[in-house]
Amino acid sequence: MSVKTLFSIKDLENLSGVKAHTIRIWEKRYNLFSPDRTDTNIRRYDLENLKKLLNVTFLYNSGLKISKIAELGNTKINDRVLDLGQESKELFAMKSFKTAMLDFDLELFSKTYDSVAQKRSFREVFFDLLLPLLHDIGILWQTGTIDPSHERFISELIKQKVIVNIEKAQKKKPTHSDVVFSLYLPYEEIHEIGLLYANYEILTAGFKTIYLGNNIPVDSLQFVIKHHDNLTFLSYFTVKPDKQNLVEYMTEFNEKVGDAKNYKLWMMGYKTSELEGKKIASNFTVIPDLRSLIDRLETLNIS
Repeated sequence: MSVKTLFSIKDLENLSGVKAHTIRIWEKRYNLFSPDRTDTNIRRYDLENLKKLLNVTFLYNSGLKISKIAELGNTKINDRVLDLGQESKELFAMKSFKTAMLDFDLELFSKTYDSVAQKRSFREVFFDLLLPLLHDIGILWQTGTIDPSHERFISELIKQKVIVNIEKAQKKKPTHSDVVFSLYLPYEEIHEIGLLYANYEILTAGFKTIYLGNNIPVDSLQFVIKHHDNLTFLSYFTVKPDKQNLVEYMTEFNEKVGDAKNYKLWMMGYKTSELEGKKIASNFTVIPDLRSLIDRLETLNIS
């Protein structure tokens, strides 16, 4: 399957946040874009049109009037974006990350990341930029606005940044020995970034972790408990398991792992919404999001 290089006006709306009606007005009144037309007169925009829209949107959101932007021309639009990028770094970074995604541009991604990471902690970069970016590209992929290869390109780069920071955190000696966390994804689950970031925060909080990664059957956890008595497991449930509900999964966990020494399982991810309003065993804890995980780790630190 070829990578998507032509986009509908709905795709442009999804990528830029500008309504299709407004894009048409900018196109007709100010001649900002020049789409091709199909035999049935449907607009089709190429990558250059799309990247220009991202630049125009950045300038517009920075306070410039659309009529003034249209007068600049392509070269001056790019220059103005670079100038304003020094003032509106967060907005500029999001635009640049999306442009890097569309062009599969590693250098632009790295340059943008380095610029925002200079004066921010990794936690701040992750929550302020990378997490919103993942949310945006997830929607773009689900709606067919971008190709799966675009989504994987950015996701893998973000994953690499998390791993680099995990390696830094691993070099510090743990300050807590009362709890060891073992992190894993259930069988056939592959959405790993959330779990990786959870590993980073747990390490940063001073706890030791055993990171198992994705695609782990419950049976395999029995090998971990042979070596540790003070384990707390943590897992993300995004789309799996799909052949059993989470109540059934929890029952299986306790039959094969939890009941041995009342091992705990902290549960995160989209599918945990299935448990809302349900009574669950005391060794299970639902943690709604990563910020809640940080709060819980701080509570453990205090105790």
